[in-house]
Amino acid sequence: MSADVTPYTVHPTPQPPVYYVPVRRTNGLSIAAFVLGLLGFAVLPVIFGHIALRQIRRNGDAGSAFAIVGLVLGYLAIAVYLIAGIALTSGIIWAVNA
Repeated sequence: MSADVTPYTVHPTPQPPVYYVPVRRTNGLSIAAFVLGLLGFAVLPVIFGHIALRQIRRNGDAGSAFAIVGLVLGYLAIAVYLIAGIALTSGIIWAVNA
């Protein structure tokens, strides 16, 4: 005589879904523009910064802040070098004429 026993079914505990956040890579030219701008270069950060911003818009990379800061530092360096060059030239001309 066997009893009518129904076995229990074991259900696995539901796990929450795993979400992976896609990692955006930082544009290398934006970092180069930033570093060269910090070092006081004038033309290279401007060129690299503009190219980096174009690549960031096209590819969706990260690093736009680095590119913008590199651009600002590059343009500031150009302005400082121009003002220093004008002042130096004016000083030389003034000294020669005096």
